[in-house]
Amino acid sequence: MSMAVVGMVAGMALGFAGYFGGFGAFLLVAALGAVGFVVGRLLEGDMDLGDFFRSRDDRRR
Repeated sequence: MSMAVVGMVAGMALGFAGYFGGFGAFLLVAALGAVGFVVGRLLEGDMDLGDFFRSRDDRRR
């Protein structure tokens, strides 16, 4: 599935949540989507958990 289709589905889900559930539901769906994205990247190995806790000045060499 292409990233454009994934983005479209995510946008539609946020739109439905905002329309039927209001702004609170929109924020909840957006936050859970972000958490799901990060967990998915961690499980695929594309991201390291240390990336969240490392300062910007501390770069890998």
